[in-house]
Amino acid sequence: MTGSVVTTHGSAVVPPVDPARVHALVVGIEAYDAGDGWSLPGPARDAVALHRLLRVAGVPEAQLRLHLAPLPSYVPDVSFAPADQATLRRVLVRELSPAHGDVLWVWWGGHGVLDRSDRLRLFCADATTADKLAIDLDSALARYASDAVPALAEQLWVVDACETFEEDLDFREQLPPDALPMGRRTLVHRQTVLRAAGRGRVAGNDPVRATGLFSDVLLGLLAERADSLPALPDPEELFPAVQTRLATLRETGRTLQHPEIRLQSPERTEILAPAGDDVGERSASPLQRAVDVLLAYPLMNDPTERQTVISTLNPDITGTLPRHTKARTDVAGILTGLARHHSEALWELFDAVVSIDDHSGRRRELAQALREFEVAARRPRGRW
Repeated sequence: MTGSVVTTHGSAVVPPVDPARVHALVVGIEAYDAGDGWSLPGPARDAVALHRLLRVAGVPEAQLRLHLAPLPSYVPDVSFAPADQATLRRVLVRELSPAHGDVLWVWWGGHGVLDRSDRLRLFCADATTADKLAIDLDSALARYASDAVPALAEQLWVVDACETFEEDLDFREQLPPDALPMGRRTLVHRQTVLRAAGRGRVAGNDPVRATGLFSDVLLGLLAERADSLPALPDPEELFPAVQTRLATLRETGRTLQHPEIRLQSPERTEILAPAGDDVGERSASPLQRAVDVLLAYPLMNDPTERQTVISTLNPDITGTLPRHTKARTDVAGILTGLARHHSEALWELFDAVVSIDDHSGRRRELAQALREFEVAARRPRGRW
């Protein structure tokens, strides 16, 4: 019978899950009121794929809340609700919070940004460039770990969205606070949070196959474990498999993202970083990393030598660059200015720097940092 398979979490045996006591909020946003520049083929399709897995596993249709904003090129074969902020906020605060049940699945695919308070904002379908309507993921997690949610003790939150730093996107106005209400904190809930990108990074998207790279990996792993659904997968078994597959994509140059998992329960609170990843590096944005690596070159700290490098570049571009007497501010302005014109200009800068100082170690670091910065600056090819 569906849902009767006994699964394990680590060394503990997890009893069978009754599909009738499982709820899910599944969100996939491809089209935004901001216009075509925000279009993102994939999240709606990925959301429908998860919806299908849970439906086959026996979860009642009424308990699968599917909210989509598909692009016109994709017509889902299932019914769905809208994905505007008011609707999603109402579901999170009024409809899903009091639900009776044991297990909660939350899946969100679309654009995101890490605000200046290090909170992940997930943009809703009615977001525009002037009014960036979003859901504050961290406040949602806090609400669902409080007595505002009396049931749903076992929770899995999956987020396939960029965590690019807000300041790197040159927003004209800082994102306003918009936290969900929360109750009194409890020690009842177990939350597993899988985030696709890693702090300060872009989440890769495959526009040809119309899927998020992280979503595609995770959906494949869940399909392999379909017999155990709708029980939540063992996070400490699942996450290494996710890491392995994303590492392969990084090695082939398809992405630079490093997924992250957070485990929170009465027994533990822990963030598991990718194996072998440098925590210090991951805490910096692509822009900050590129600035740091450039300033590791002594010549870039000297205003005269720095100007010598810049003078070798296209004067039609360099004439528009913001310049500053402070080295770090100047280098940051040079990088962002070059990236706005064309990514090829970044590699002209690379050639100019290494032609003067061809230190092999610094050369490799600079190439890697510029590749990451180039990917982060190429918005249409990633999620943000």
